[in-house]
Amino acid sequence: MLTVRLDSDEPLVDQIVRGIRAAIATGELQNGDELPPVRQLAGDLGVHLNTVARAYRELQATGLVHTARGRGTRVTATQEALPAGDEATRQGLLERAQALLADAKLAGLPRTEFDRIWKEARQAIWPSGRTS
Repeated sequence: MLTVRLDSDEPLVDQIVRGIRAAIATGELQNGDELPPVRQLAGDLGVHLNTVARAYRELQATGLVHTARGRGTRVTATQEALPAGDEATRQGLLERAQALLADAKLAGLPRTEFDRIWKEARQAIWPSGRTS
């Protein structure tokens, strides 16, 4: 379900959060699905259990998951409980998109190849005919 790169500059917590968010966005994880226990996922990924616990707390803060002591962590929403469409959200998305484009350009990726990758990634999140 999830992998992390221990040699990446991206913090492990952020990699875990990003991976789970992507799994929810693509439908791999759906409302009611249980996430692996913190200890299990930490062992599977080779990271400290506090790293996984922190990632789960960040996801809970956005309303995507809920953790109940003794019952585990479950997906509780397929959209964040944050105001969608507000200017701060739009600006944050724009900045992340610009950073992604800058990384691709600095890596020497031709625009046509980036467009192909972007289309493939978009299709994974929004399959044909799906608008939300």
